[in-house]
This record gives sequence, C-alpha cells and structure tokens, in this order.
Amino acid sequence: MTAGLKQDAKITTLPFADVPHADRAGNLRRVFVRDMIIHTSIGVYEHEKEAPQRVRINLDLAVLEGDGVQNDDITTVLSYEDLVVGTRRICQDGHTNLVETLGEKLADMCLADPRVRKVIVRVEKLDVFEDAAAVGVEIERHNIAR
Repeated sequence: MTAGLKQDAKITTLPFADVPHADRAGNLRRVFVRDMIIHTSIGVYEHEKEAPQRVRINLDLAVLEGDGVQNDDITTVLSYEDLVVGTRRICQDGHTNLVETLGEKLADMCLADPRVRKVIVRVEKLDVFEDAAAVGVEIERHNIAR
C-alpha cells in the first residue's frame, strides 16, 4: 500500500454538465494561430516592394472564458477562423514597410474583441537571409480591464 493513500478510495465521475466549476470570471483560455504562411507586400527596400514576400505569422491570445465550452456554442467563444480571415485581410490590404507595423495591425485586430486580455504576435520574414530561417518581431499587447 502506498503511504497516505487509502486502499478503498474510489473515484467518482460526474457527467460533464454536473461538474462543479470554480468562479470563471477571471479564467483565461488560450486561442492561437500557429505558423500561418502568407504572401504579403512588406519591406522598406525597393526590391521588397516589387513582389510579395513569404511571412510566417503566429497569434497567441489570452481570452476570458465564458460558458462556451460547457454550452458547446461557437457564438460564445472567440473563433480562430475569424483570426485567420482577419489576418489574411490585413496582409492583403496594400504595402506595409515594417514587420513591426504589421504586428501592431494584427494585435489591434485581436484586441478589438473585449474578451481578449493579452495577445502575442510574431511576424517573421522567411526569405531575407540565406543563413537565417527567419527574421522578424514579436510583440505583446494587453487590453485594459473593461
């Protein structure tokens, strides 16, 4: 017998809906888009303005939880599909000089939803240097409590 454990202890399982939950008011859920590769017009040099470049985008959001999972209702959660569609739209909306600017636009898109408390955005240019897999920027932004 293992020290501290009763041999006759039994585990009770409850149906999902009956599981007691702690106060969810401050609980966060991570929503993410990983390694999205997209072609966009970006860069300060003339040769970068001539053709779109491949960039890799990562979004990592800390989102206030609601009852979405428990209710199994997509309208109550932040949809990663909306993040992907919004990212495509921003990247197709004309030329951007700096990866920092693109990162800020993506962060603003994510923070437009008041449930989002924090976002980390990484934007990487993939084909700049032969001896580097990627170069870019990672930014972290926060929503003030509402």
